[in-house]
Amino acid sequence: MWNFSITRSLGLMARTAPFIALRIAIYFGMVIAYVLVTSTGAGIGWGIGGLGDEGFRANSIFIGGLVGFCMTAGALYLMREYILYVVKAGHIAVLVELLDGRPLPDNQGQIRYARGIVANRFAEASVLFAVDQLIKGVLAAITGLVQGVAAFLPLPGLDQLMSLIRAFLRIAVGFIDEVMLAYIIRTRSPNPWQSAQSALVLYGQNAGTMLRNAAFLTVIVYGLSIAVFLVMLAPAAALVYWIPGGWTSGGFLLALIFAWAVKAALIEPFAITCMMQVFFRTIEGQSPNPEWEAKLSQMSGKFRKLKENAGLAATA
Repeated sequence: MWNFSITRSLGLMARTAPFIALRIAIYFGMVIAYVLVTSTGAGIGWGIGGLGDEGFRANSIFIGGLVGFCMTAGALYLMREYILYVVKAGHIAVLVELLDGRPLPDNQGQIRYARGIVANRFAEASVLFAVDQLIKGVLAAITGLVQGVAAFLPLPGLDQLMSLIRAFLRIAVGFIDEVMLAYIIRTRSPNPWQSAQSALVLYGQNAGTMLRNAAFLTVIVYGLSIAVFLVMLAPAAALVYWIPGGWTSGGFLLALIFAWAVKAALIEPFAITCMMQVFFRTIEGQSPNPEWEAKLSQMSGKFRKLKENAGLAATA
């Protein structure tokens, strides 16, 4: 079974209510942005479509809505560094304090306090973003190693099974990069590259335990997300009805975006809190194994880049 406490994770989320509220405001603000800009694009398309026949109008509405949707997606993509720096890393910083039993200060708000912690570990958002991207690359290499070991097992029908496992692991490992960031924040090291390197070696040493728990959480997270999507289909279709031209696929798309927002604002932080419990408990008393460090250096260019940056930061 799993090695985390659901009750404790929910309790920690309740104690970080300001960050949960911030997540809700940001991610549901994104949903509103998608609706407004997409409907505006569809409305413009509807107006332009008046210059032609019904087929031309239908195409104009679709293209206008699609342009609005893509513009919103592009703008939000450009915001990803800010969201990682202020929202995700800040929330992780507060969760680390609570998991380690340290009280939060009464004289300043959680969000301001967390921003101070993150700023002490990462000089600017670009550093955090660069560390996070390298971590994701190394995690993919470790997952590939686990898949490679399984591929040598003499089991009938293993190719089809491995395709399913490969897809499942790609989803499961998505929770773990933020756990690595939690380790960096927890160590209070002035060299985040070095801390990231140690975190990944410790993860590699305990990949089986981490992936087993991540697998359970993947089922929980996506089960809840699919349930939210199904519940939201009818209200989303009703809302899309008021978009000019009644964009046919809009209800499905809006329900999908709403489910993503609920997942990002509420379900993902729960999963990450659970994984932080597992990782901190599992690595207690352990040190990074030089053999694993050598193995990661050999198979991952991203890990070698982390080591290079750690050395540069140490001599700066």
